[in-house]
Amino acid sequence: AILAALHAIQGVVILALSIASDPIVTRPVVSTYLSFDEATETLVPATTSLFELPIGPAVATFFFLSAIAHGLLAFPLRGWYEGRLASGIQPMRWLEYALSSSVMIVIIAALSGIQEIGTLVAIFGINAAMNLFGWSMESANQGRTKVQWNHYVFGVIAGIVPWIVIGIALWSASVEPGAAPIPTFVFVIFGTLFVAFNVFAITMILQYGKIGRWRDYLVGENTYMVMSLVAKTLLAWQAFAGTLAP
Repeated sequence: AILAALHAIQGVVILALSIASDPIVTRPVVSTYLSFDEATETLVPATTSLFELPIGPAVATFFFLSAIAHGLLAFPLRGWYEGRLASGIQPMRWLEYALSSSVMIVIIAALSGIQEIGTLVAIFGINAAMNLFGWSMESANQGRTKVQWNHYVFGVIAGIVPWIVIGIALWSASVEPGAAPIPTFVFVIFGTLFVAFNVFAITMILQYGKIGRWRDYLVGENTYMVMSLVAKTLLAWQAFAGTLAP
């Protein structure tokens, strides 16, 4: 319930601040396709603008998704939630992360200069798949004495792809002559959120490796909840400082 409130409050504040900014900070989203050049009689790449992605409202969105999930677990789904925890599984966590963290990674991609709709959709989808592998990891290992790690490995493979794509975009902008410079705060976001995202992967290793106090499934659940709030707060206020502040 406390986490639901903290996420909701930050979402409202970010939304209010972004609406109050003039103009609202956005990033372009475009579609790239092939066009026939009649002069050269060849196919050439062309781009059409689709819409502008408002950064502030997008940030507020992942806060609200988390607030809704925590609110459901704290109140109407509390009995179901506690029953799942007793069985060593938390499906709502992975469903919420599949949505909220995918919105987060798309925002990071957009701030890094990635504009193509197909790339952004693919980044969202593969990040969502990474989190759903977390759900399948927990499902597959219920009642097992020997841990089945393939779900985890597949999730790690999926999860690293968006970071590689974003890293390539940042590197390209840094070395390409004439490219618009990427603001320093974007590199800071990339580094801090990359570390924060990997804490989730390390937590699962600690849980299923039965290492230290993480033998208790609830310790892992607490770690996930706190780190989710930390990661979202880091991204939100770094984005605010870099794009939304006067």
